[in-house]
Amino acid sequence: MNTEAGGDAVGRRILENVHAVRARIAAACERAGRPAADVLLVAVTKYVDAPIARLVVAAGCHDLAESRPQRIQSMAESLADVRPSVRWHLVGHLQRNKVRKTLPFVSLVHTLDSLRLLSALEAESAAAGLRTDVLVEVNLTDEPGRSGAVVADVPALVAAAARSPHVRLRGLMGMAARPDSPAADARRDFARLRGLRDTLTDEAAADMLAELSMGMSGDLDGAILEGSTMVRVGSALFEGVA
Repeated sequence: MNTEAGGDAVGRRILENVHAVRARIAAACERAGRPAADVLLVAVTKYVDAPIARLVVAAGCHDLAESRPQRIQSMAESLADVRPSVRWHLVGHLQRNKVRKTLPFVSLVHTLDSLRLLSALEAESAAAGLRTDVLVEVNLTDEPGRSGAVVADVPALVAAAARSPHVRLRGLMGMAARPDSPAADARRDFARLRGLRDTLTDEAAADMLAELSMGMSGDLDGAILEGSTMVRVGSALFEGVA
């Protein structure tokens, strides 16, 4: 939906959607015996325009995500007046040649997937006088086209990130198999990511692996039951709007 102001009706619908998603998060946390505050709602705005994203912020979501670096820059500039209260997350693949222009706008990169990207992040962060927060993206499935480091490469990548002076490792990110996959089992995939994190805590400080970014609109409930601390939600927030 492309609209300049969004309108009162759109604002109300966004607010209802945000409340519904937060209710799902709270219910899943209650089942898991965790406080709802343990799970951060990250609103994925890649299919909406800046006025709609502004309504999401007005509804109380201050963590926004985009999958393309150029969109983060564009959206951050469009929402410059509220930028101090907004934290932008990059949840899509980051090419090394886009690192320099992306870092000033991003609070957390969810998609560190290689030592080469780590090297670029470290060099550009050092040059800019920044410390960049990252999650290591793990390829939990063998589906074609899925990004992320293969599980066997994750320990070395985690260890290297933990040593990087200008990159701060915060945890892991992963996606479950697509629902139409013959072997789809979201909770199994999320449990695998949690288990991998648990095995790596002896090799990195616990606070470096505190975050688990897993769960989207269709599977966030199971992700929270398996220990997610961040859910990346798009379509459920914009239902009836975009």
